[in-house]
Amino acid sequence: MRLKFVRALLILALLGNLIVWHKIWRLSMEQNTLSLLTPSVMTNEHPQKHQQCLGHLVTIVIRQFENFENDVAFMVESVLNSFPGIPILIVCDELPYPPLELDFANESMKNVKLISLKPEFNKSSEERNPLFYIRTKFVLFLPDATRLSNKQVIQDTIAQVSNLGIVIVPVGKIALHCLELDLKVREWSLKIARVMGTECDSVIGKHVTMLEAKILRRLSDPFLLPFTDALYIQTTAIGAKVHILKNYQFNEGKPLYRNQQAQFKVQHLYRTHERLMFEKLGIKKVTRASGSVEWYGCSRETPRCFGSVINGVPSYLYQHRYTPPCCLAGLRKVTCHVIDKLEEVGIRFWLEGQSLLGAMRHGDILPWDHEVQIGLNRDDLARSPWLVRAKSKPVVDNDGFIWEKATEGEFFKVQYSKVNRLHVNLLPFYTRNGSMTKDAWFLKNRDFPEHFLHPMSSIEFAGRQVPCPNNIRDFLELKYFKGVIENPELPGKFVFD
Repeated sequence: MRLKFVRALLILALLGNLIVWHKIWRLSMEQNTLSLLTPSVMTNEHPQKHQQCLGHLVTIVIRQFENFENDVAFMVESVLNSFPGIPILIVCDELPYPPLELDFANESMKNVKLISLKPEFNKSSEERNPLFYIRTKFVLFLPDATRLSNKQVIQDTIAQVSNLGIVIVPVGKIALHCLELDLKVREWSLKIARVMGTECDSVIGKHVTMLEAKILRRLSDPFLLPFTDALYIQTTAIGAKVHILKNYQFNEGKPLYRNQQAQFKVQHLYRTHERLMFEKLGIKKVTRASGSVEWYGCSRETPRCFGSVINGVPSYLYQHRYTPPCCLAGLRKVTCHVIDKLEEVGIRFWLEGQSLLGAMRHGDILPWDHEVQIGLNRDDLARSPWLVRAKSKPVVDNDGFIWEKATEGEFFKVQYSKVNRLHVNLLPFYTRNGSMTKDAWFLKNRDFPEHFLHPMSSIEFAGRQVPCPNNIRDFLELKYFKGVIENPELPGKFVFD
């Protein structure tokens, strides 16, 4: 018994020693790292040793530059003169032509890699992924034509990024301006606003960016162009802020794009990259800081953003997103056109189903709805020349909208255009034994008592007042379920957080 007790004591003592030695080792490592970040280090005894340590902490990435004119070769030489062992990645969409004036076979270039993102037969996906080559804790992105002002600025930047996550340092004497990005992924939209301060979502002005590599690994496409615009949209999506270090500065390199032709070419390439970026990230509506709105989704001349709707569930709901804003804008235009045409000929109509629910909740189309429903009195159909003609075949009205009889049941559709199939459903009802009913099933739309239309009321919808049933709450709860206004269900019973 005594032997077991002594043995247990020895084991505990051994474990205690191991814990103590581990803590001493960790403390020693932290002090070594901190010593690298201390301003006096570079003036002390072992500058070469500390430069090597810096190479284990930071990878420099050069991402955005133009093939026809750049300063990449001189940038690389400048960095290697100060930090010979630091890893440098030059990332491009495809191998630059004309080639960069760099001798990658030279021993001094052993830590410099040129990475093309374009698929190649002789390159694996891993070899084309810049993240595969980043083995350091931090990443420093240098814009084209940039020089280190001094070695100390990188060390001080590392000290700041350890606390802040993402830091930005101006290049030259340019003033940087903070931007706030109101990114609504579910609504496919981005709103940009200028704000004061040094903590923001994005920045205007030439700058260097340093961040922890683990942040890059959380992004869906961290090297997407235009850089750094695409980077900051993605960091905003994960809730990361950027911080401007106004007391530090990198120097300007060789002047670029000094003639008008080069400037035009750069601006054109930027706009092309920006449009592709918004398409890839699924941003269809952009509100600039000036207040102007730009659309990157569908239009009347292009197909709508989603395909055929199966079982009443549009594809975007499977992406956990609502109806794209360009589609909602198109639906509003079709709705206003249809209402104008019905009012012109005196057809009695009212908002139906999900559209009435949207009017009650938002004064507009439901954020997830893909069509608009309007009920109308079947006895009035003959008043509309477009509905009469649509009974036999689709017809295009004077404004380019398509009127047609639906194939799914006894109702009509009015389409945005021949190409874009956004539409309004016109649902004919007639009176029978005190109820408003229909000849055939359509859109699971239930019959209802006639008294809901005597008298009719009105409600705001799609930017205008539209006729609707009276006692809207009772009407909707009859059509759906009790409490539907406060707790509506998405098609397919999707539940979004």
